[in-house]
Amino acid sequence: MKKPPVKSINTVAKRLVGRSELVLQRKNIRESLVSVAGLIGRPVKYQGGNEIGRLVDVVVRHGEDSYPPVSGLIVKVGQSKSFIDGARIAKLTQNEIQLSSARVDLTEFVRREGESLLDADVLDHQIVDVNGLRVVRSSDLYLAPLDREIRVVGVDISFKAFIRRIFPGALGRGPIPEHVIDWANVASLAHGTGVVRSTESRAALGQLRPADLADLIEDLAGRERSALIEMLDPDLAADALEEMEDDELQGLLRGLSAQRSAELISRMEPDEGAEVLRDLDNDHRESIFMEMDSSVAKQLRKLVEFDETLAGGIMTSHMLITHEGDTVGSALKLLVENRERDISDGVVVVDSKGKLLDHIQIIELVAAKPGDLLSTLMGPPYPTSVDINTRLDEVIDEFANNRGSSIIVVDEKNKPVGRILADDLVDALSSTSEVQGFAQGSGAL
Repeated sequence: MKKPPVKSINTVAKRLVGRSELVLQRKNIRESLVSVAGLIGRPVKYQGGNEIGRLVDVVVRHGEDSYPPVSGLIVKVGQSKSFIDGARIAKLTQNEIQLSSARVDLTEFVRREGESLLDADVLDHQIVDVNGLRVVRSSDLYLAPLDREIRVVGVDISFKAFIRRIFPGALGRGPIPEHVIDWANVASLAHGTGVVRSTESRAALGQLRPADLADLIEDLAGRERSALIEMLDPDLAADALEEMEDDELQGLLRGLSAQRSAELISRMEPDEGAEVLRDLDNDHRESIFMEMDSSVAKQLRKLVEFDETLAGGIMTSHMLITHEGDTVGSALKLLVENRERDISDGVVVVDSKGKLLDHIQIIELVAAKPGDLLSTLMGPPYPTSVDINTRLDEVIDEFANNRGSSIIVVDEKNKPVGRILADDLVDALSSTSEVQGFAQGSGAL
């Protein structure tokens, strides 16, 4: 399924546009960074200096902000853990956490929707640096005052920060700015019920090529893979899944719900979706089918049943069917309506009984008058077609003789049921040669 790797994927990052100023570029922010790892275990004090308890975690809320604000502190008071609202924080430095009043109502912490715990959910977890296009592990997080609130502004990925956190005092508690990634460049895949994310990081992920996203997903582990998938637009996520290695994709699907798997597979190219489903065990495959739209499930069930060494097993059912009495204008309108699908080389023309007559290229349609009938454009050279049960080696021969971009697949009544694209053939050959040594010595590859 996976296409050849793209070289120098960092060049993609240079094409990301529309990014606002990164706050870590500001001198006053860099000079006021506070290490979250260094804060954990610090005393939290009332205004008068009396200690309330020790800091356990920092709570942030996420939403549309590029830099999530601190919504509160979790403090260990005696044997219990209490929540202090972030509005009560008067002073927060690397050495001191002081509240704004001499007395504060302590309440038991209950995680609310849209909140994450920086120590429990984010520290020492994998994150995606969407600017550098890499998966890294967060060794420390940094807070700073910004827009009248205390916010998460950066993440430290250095080994020194990791050592400083594991062995407090070994290298001091201060930040190491040269190894800090601005939070606007981060997609944090937090565990728990909240995912810390920024609108900028999501926008940047949306501009990456599916192959680059597939590489990022494959570099992640377990729940963090699923979290990244949840951050992506479903269509983009489906495109990324098509680029993943088969074994990696199977592992990912095992970690997703049947409902989410059904949504993503339904948005894949039919032949790609069928290939994924074909590799699943029967129970898993059936659970996904049950969550699909009935028409999509019916289409994919048919494709899954085909042998991968036959034309039906490698074809896609995406094609545009028109009739000889249709006009050029209606055919062009159909192409425009389906421009998001992988149908760019023209329309298939059938007779009144649905039998294949011709395939008209897009360039022919554009050159003709909108009112012309498709029948007036029909004629040699006619499209190459193969029966649904044609063997793979025979399909290769047809491609070699035809040298076109696709071959139409027909049933026993000569009705078009799908088409085979050149990249479908390459994928099929790669898969077959790995498993069976198909092309060895045959000249097919």
